[in-house]
Amino acid sequence: MLIGVPKEIKPDEHRVGLSLSSARELIEHGHQLMVETGAGEGLRRSDGDYRALGARIADSAEDVFAKADLIVKVKEPQASECRMLREGQVLFTYLHLAPDPGQARRLMESGVTAIAYETVTDRLGQLPLLAPMSEVAGRMAVQAGARCLETEMGGCGKLLGGVPGVLAANVVVLGGGVVGTNALRIAVGMEARVVVLDKSLARLRELDLQFGARLNTVYSTRSAIEEYVEQADLVIGAVLVPGASTPRLVSRGMVDAMAAGSVAVDVAIDQGGTFETSRPTTHSDPTFIHQNVVHYCVANMPGAVPRTSTQALNNATLPFALALADKGWRQAMRDDPGLMAGLNVHAGRVTNAAVAEALDHAYTPPENALDIH
Repeated sequence: MLIGVPKEIKPDEHRVGLSLSSARELIEHGHQLMVETGAGEGLRRSDGDYRALGARIADSAEDVFAKADLIVKVKEPQASECRMLREGQVLFTYLHLAPDPGQARRLMESGVTAIAYETVTDRLGQLPLLAPMSEVAGRMAVQAGARCLETEMGGCGKLLGGVPGVLAANVVVLGGGVVGTNALRIAVGMEARVVVLDKSLARLRELDLQFGARLNTVYSTRSAIEEYVEQADLVIGAVLVPGASTPRLVSRGMVDAMAAGSVAVDVAIDQGGTFETSRPTTHSDPTFIHQNVVHYCVANMPGAVPRTSTQALNNATLPFALALADKGWRQAMRDDPGLMAGLNVHAGRVTNAAVAEALDHAYTPPENALDIH
């Protein structure tokens, strides 16, 4: 199979679909690899590095999309890339379609088979291809929030962990999943005063055992969110509903009630955002201020640390990429229901129930799509 790796073109995105080690594995399995020139620059990897493994270097994205059977990316295809996709081609990347009807429409029009990292599941029903980037984003969220608390960023001028004789900042994390847990690790490690809210008592018990007295756990209700958000110096939105839009847990009124110079970091912005006041930002222009509250809503946070995030992502995606290339997408999905759960669009049909509901499209079960040509 000919596998194509285009250069990422989303603003400030420095990751690449296949690391050198993953590229080597695919080539050693007998597959051909075409990499767009400059695709690895964000990782300080040259065309020569990929060429030395046996990859072909394409002069343009058009060459990659025109010839490859399987496209492996990181971020969702931008409008110009969607126009290059074609029927019979397989796209394997993050899609986040629920809040993005325009992209969904373009993918449907192209006829492509689109498999989304964020809805692939494992035997336990967890999300193995979302977890690595959630780990990175969760840890980065506290770094970003601490920076935004500084006066020059519009913050209230508090040091997250305080110093002897001065109270540390109040950090509230909404959601105790992978993003939230990694945010907690960093916030607790920086000696902030930390509260986590979650609707699962079982998860709160696990976090209580993991962090002990360094963490306060609170069952999430509307009243609890209002109370703790209003008291917070830094709120991190870390809620995920697989495939669906994120619930807007923090209303505009709650944000308006926060103290001037407090900070909202919305890690869930890819899926629509946790804060009603959120809108996507970029690494080049990461923040905006609403009612004196600093909002950090970068939609591709791990793109700022591409060496770490590309390797972490490839550690998880490589087995699935190998299965798709070795067996073809239909057989790979027949053999692995978790990979089948990643099928979001095929031949103009939406094949993920949560995406179909969010976008008000007709739903075709993915197992039915296997027989559609």
